Amino acid sequence: MIRLTEDERSRAPRRDDGYGDARPARRVAPIEQEPEKRPRKKSFKSVSQINEERSFQRKVAALREPMRLNKFIAMSGVAGRREADQIIASGRVAVTGKSVIELGTKVDAGADLITLDGRELRPEPLMYVLLNKPKNTVTTVDDPEGRRTVIDLVQGALEGRIYPVGRLDRNTTGVLLLTNDGALAEKLTHPSHGVRKLYAVTLDRPITHADVERLQAGITLDDGPFTPDGITVIEGAGGLELGVEIHSGRNRIVRRMFEALSYSVVALDRVAFGSLTKKGVRRGTWRALTPKEVGYLQML
Repeated sequence: MIRLTEDERSRAPRRDDGYGDARPARRVAPIEQEPEKRPRKKSFKSVSQINEERSFQRKVAALREPMRLNKFIAMSGVAGRREADQIIASGRVAVTGKSVIELGTKVDAGADLITLDGRELRPEPLMYVLLNKPKNTVTTVDDPEGRRTVIDLVQGALEGRIYPVGRLDRNTTGVLLLTNDGALAEKLTHPSHGVRKLYAVTLDRPITHADVERLQAGITLDDGPFTPDGITVIEGAGGLELGVEIHSGRNRIVRRMFEALSYSVVALDRVAFGSLTKKGVRRGTWRALTPKEVGYLQML
């Protein structure tokens, strides 16, 4: 037993046991604390994932609410809204067994049975495909003459039907969008939205500076006046190659503007359509658009 001197007892720390008797405090070994656990990192969703989920939720919510019949037909991949109006007016559409010709008719996608020529219509998953169109290919769904179509290049690789947005001549190559989103297709092809189209043009002979100025000032064609948005002569090509930017959707407009000045277009390649380019897509092949690319198109 260890005895403390009076002086040591006076310096020792004291404790009060609650009975008024202050005694020297016991020395207690420190308690080893467990190491702090790091909080688990939260998994955050990317902006594209959030936008994609919100877009899906909006589409689901839209299907639960009454919608115009022409919109339902467009969502079914049959045609755009304008063409859908013509189909409705022709009496080919029935809602729950009753023929409908009123253009403003609203339907319940979850309860009504909508048929076209007796075939049930259902909203299809929206698909968006970028094709680098090759030569000798017709921009149509099918061809009575049996020629190769742009649909032949993607057929069998996708579930459901898609349609080309706008047209490219048989021998015009480059960017072509195919989709079953009738509303977006109508928007992109309507002149009021002014969707940019950029072409690489190769002529049969060098273009003169005077003719470039004439085109920039605007020329008159058989279907009215036309002015391209921009013309650039490619350096080092001897005046044979040009870049032409337009937003018009008139038929064969690029070829006709040069033909009006007695030039022949040897090669015509669309290198951009809106925000889409053919970068990374070989001639004759295709790829699906990303949600981000679809978002850009919808904002045009």
